[in-house]
Amino acid sequence: MAAEKKHRIFTTSLASVYPLYVQKAEKKGRTKQEVDEVIGWLTGYGAEQLAQVIDAKVDFETFFAEAPRLNPNVGLIKGVVCGVRVEDVADPLMQKIRYLDKLVDELAKGKKLASILRG
Repeated sequence: MAAEKKHRIFTTSLASVYPLYVQKAEKKGRTKQEVDEVIGWLTGYGAEQLAQVIDAKVDFETFFAEAPRLNPNVGLIKGVVCGVRVEDVADPLMQKIRYLDKLVDELAKGKKLASILRG
C-alpha cells in the first residue's frame, strides 16, 4: 500500500506564505513586526531565527518540527479559519498551520495583540 500523500501545504515554504501574512496584516493597518511577534509567540522563533528560516525557504513541516517550542497556550486558540474549526483539526501539523493562520487573521481583524497572544 502506498504511503499517504502529504498535504501540499506541508511541503510549501514558509517564505512563500509569509509575505501574504504580512500583506494581509498591513492592509488592515498592522505591521510586519506584529506578524513576527505572533509567529514568535506560537513557535518560539526569535526575529533572527525567523529571518533565517525564511531565507532558507524551510517548508512548514520543518518549520514546526524545528520550532524552539510550541507555546503551551496553543490550546486557547479557538475558532474558524478557512471554514475549519482549528481545535477540531485532526492532523497535528495541519492544526499548527491553522493556528498560525488564525493568529494572523485575528491580527488583521484588529484584535489587540495582548488578546491574540492569549495574555
